[in-house]
Amino acid sequence: MESNHFININRFIAAHVTGRKQSLFAPDLETYKPAITKEVEGKSVLVIGGAGTIGSSFIKALLVYKPRKLVVVDINENGLTELVRDCRSNPETVLPADFKSYPINFGDPVFKKMFRAEAPFHIVANFAAHKHVRSEKDPVSIEAMIDNNVLKAKELLDLLLTSKPEHFFCVSTDKAANPVNIMGASKKLMEEIVLAYSAELNITTARFANVAFSNGSLLAGFIERMMKQQPLSCPSDVKRYFVSPQESGEICLMACVLGESGDIFFPQLDPGKDLVRFADIARSFLQYIGLQEDICQTEQEARTKKEEQGSGKYPVYYFESETTGEKLFEEFFTEEEHIITDKFAALGIIKNAARRNKGELDRIVADIKRLFERGADKAAIVQLLQILLPNFQHTETGMNLDQKM
Repeated sequence: MESNHFININRFIAAHVTGRKQSLFAPDLETYKPAITKEVEGKSVLVIGGAGTIGSSFIKALLVYKPRKLVVVDINENGLTELVRDCRSNPETVLPADFKSYPINFGDPVFKKMFRAEAPFHIVANFAAHKHVRSEKDPVSIEAMIDNNVLKAKELLDLLLTSKPEHFFCVSTDKAANPVNIMGASKKLMEEIVLAYSAELNITTARFANVAFSNGSLLAGFIERMMKQQPLSCPSDVKRYFVSPQESGEICLMACVLGESGDIFFPQLDPGKDLVRFADIARSFLQYIGLQEDICQTEQEARTKKEEQGSGKYPVYYFESETTGEKLFEEFFTEEEHIITDKFAALGIIKNAARRNKGELDRIVADIKRLFERGADKAAIVQLLQILLPNFQHTETGMNLDQKM
């Protein structure tokens, strides 16, 4: 049992979420250490969205190989501050002498000014994205998500053509495989943009599992809720694959510098032992800090019930998933995609995915912009996405996560 005053979250993840004492990718990192060093050491790197969990984990994985220059961009100014403090406090994450952090949006004109002033970069990695299923609740939130995940991603690629990096990486999601929500569909469109540019730029991406206790995630919310003396709440029926924050950075680094243009990487996980229920993690989390669950039957009961001093119990509300776009299971690839599983010990690669030409891509972007300009409703947006992505089977329940505790 851990002290209530200190939670070693990495130790908890290893013991109760991933079940791995060492990184899933440790063997591959050892095998490919010379190749990674060759691609990173002494190089100039730009990381967009570097203050988030995955972006910052990528930076920490990258710094082991001693880049010469690092520029980090993120709209979260406080997050950038914490990233710097974190790196400066760890002997294994030594920032290069030429290091800058900028609290700017990668879609703004000032970003282009910064890029032209600091370029060329050998490596560019983009982690700026809307990642939550909850971001599809209405046309305004959907437009913001597609603008960030799709339209701005294309603008960035056009900018990179003016000063081509040796490697460009952008993060995708497992939800892009047979998407059932608009976030997954937007990431699938992002992948198609990547593939359309893969003849002109060396581009790779990665689909991967949930990052345990990442910023804004349900699991990270457990800690925040308990600090505020709020009940825990999570679905009882949803299983997910998980990687640790460290592993999330490692898979992105290897995909970035070891992949061939157009490759989509994914972790090789076992559905028999690696899928974990959120409810089981909640139960283990409470036990880890010396408490037991006090199961509530409704949100109202959970909101009004407080932890009884000395009882050793904490209020928890479990519910069956009923929100729009929620998958009860995860998949990293579809039956139509060609996969390679023998190059790496723990990484698979989707190869030779179908590519749209840039002219077709321009028409798609124009169609999306016209739809938003005329103020389309959610149903019309879903209809267009289903035309663009025939595998997109949207799951609409009328309930979104902002309506849940």
